[in-house]
Amino acid sequence: MSESLDTQRELRDEIADHREPDHDIDPLFVNRWSPRAMTGEPLDEEEFLPLFEAARWAPSAFNNQHWRFIYATREDDEWDAFVDLLSENNQAWASDAAVLAVIVSKTTFDHNGEPAPVHSFDTGSAWENLALEGARRDLAIHGMAGFDYERAAEELDVPEEFSVEAMAAIGERAPPETLPEELQEREQPSDRKPLSEIVHQGGFEEQE
Repeated sequence: MSESLDTQRELRDEIADHREPDHDIDPLFVNRWSPRAMTGEPLDEEEFLPLFEAARWAPSAFNNQHWRFIYATREDDEWDAFVDLLSENNQAWASDAAVLAVIVSKTTFDHNGEPAPVHSFDTGSAWENLALEGARRDLAIHGMAGFDYERAAEELDVPEEFSVEAMAAIGERAPPETLPEELQEREQPSDRKPLSEIVHQGGFEEQE
């Protein structure tokens, strides 16, 4: 791991070249991005289980804790099956991850069995906790929508009351040059829309 686990107090150089927050927030939020380049080296459990521990403490309606993470490491027999769930474009780089995870959420409340309209919202909070802890540890953490949702549910025996939400790749970071050529120029932090486009006071207003 390239740096201490103390909370980052400044923007990393690679981030500062592409992002500048408009308000005073902890740099950890801005330092989080989604690298694709990974070394293909395995991670020990003590290096990646803390990411799931961070996810565990996300906020949750009725404390239902809707999120579940189904993962395989590259040493597991199930690894090839997880890679095979991915789209061809994602396989080109995510096969170098140390861990692949399928993220699912429980669509009903435990206490009454009724539909939980915020199950995806809560599970997204857990994913963000995981991603931020990964960024703090200078790991590559990349969420993905490009995979076969139906096969994931079937092959991983996901119960009917759970919804498959996304997949994620976790690994040690590698230089951009290790990526397929068409992805190398995309291996940089993206900027964000201004607050004026995403925050509306008093009512929703479309921006022209």
